[in-house]
Amino acid sequence: MSRFKTIKQSQITISELMLPSHSNFSGKIHGGYILSLMDQIAFACASKHSETYCVTASVDKVDFLLPIEVGELVTMKASINYTGSTSMVVGVRVEAENVRTGKVKHCNSSYFTMVAKDDQGNNVEIPGLILKGKNDIRRYARSFYRKKESKERTDRFTDAVFNEKTYITELKSQNVRLEI
Repeated sequence: MSRFKTIKQSQITISELMLPSHSNFSGKIHGGYILSLMDQIAFACASKHSETYCVTASVDKVDFLLPIEVGELVTMKASINYTGSTSMVVGVRVEAENVRTGKVKHCNSSYFTMVAKDDQGNNVEIPGLILKGKNDIRRYARSFYRKKESKERTDRFTDAVFNEKTYITELKSQNVRLEI
């Protein structure tokens, strides 16, 4: 295994035609189906980078920007955005193309944290990333800070630390009724 890899060495792109069997009750492609495809491409990208089996540890911020129609060609692009010692963040971009008009729309983006495992299920070290330019550095830094802010947010709301009095004033302007 190489100690460092370029982002390009692990990138994956897949395309799939959206069928009526992928649609929900409103006739649009079901979000759960898209999430399943996104998880598959994140797995493939992470496994290619780490050269071992990977599992999904978390999915951060899934934004469904535009609906996907039956008959559109969906293309998903996955890249390693961040590497820790055993985990990596895979950025996944979803685009849908109207095959009749050629119009392409950005429908979804998300970030999957994947962890590399050996055959016994133990975490294994992964190669680091070679960053080659401003865009690579931006993506790496964005993932690094997203991960850091997520931990801070989680820590702030643990039972041991949380103080409801800090939030009561703010909650009074929300769509809740406090009965305490």
